[in-house]
Amino acid sequence: MRAVIQRVSDASVKIDGKIKGKIGPGMVILLGIEAGDTVDSIQKLTYKITRLRIFNDAEGKMNLSLTDIMGQVMVISQFTLFASTKKGSRPSFIRAAKPEFARMLYEMFVLQLEKELSTRVVTGEFGADMKVSLTNDGPVTLLIDTEFWE
Repeated sequence: MRAVIQRVSDASVKIDGKIKGKIGPGMVILLGIEAGDTVDSIQKLTYKITRLRIFNDAEGKMNLSLTDIMGQVMVISQFTLFASTKKGSRPSFIRAAKPEFARMLYEMFVLQLEKELSTRVVTGEFGADMKVSLTNDGPVTLLIDTEFWE
């Protein structure tokens, strides 16, 4: 699994010109799922994300987590995070999980994140053409790959 995590002051997602969801301060998580991902990956990733100290404290240092600030979360499915650009000019998405499997893990990820945070998580729509708008705060952007924990 790959997650691009962006600290935001606000974000929204539109589908067919209509706002599907919006959040205030918190995180936007772009989530890519690979064929070999497991439920164990979901638990490790949600645990890590909810405890990341990427929000500023009173002194301006990144010492606070999502739960500390009671921030909101938006999760957007993004199979393109597993694009391979090694050959040619057209990306290959062969490493991305098949849609049925990816949808299942995506939905499990959202449910586990809601459980960890004890709050609702805003989502886009799996497989839909979405327009995501956000104000990256900082900017702060992190990449977590469950295959290569760094």
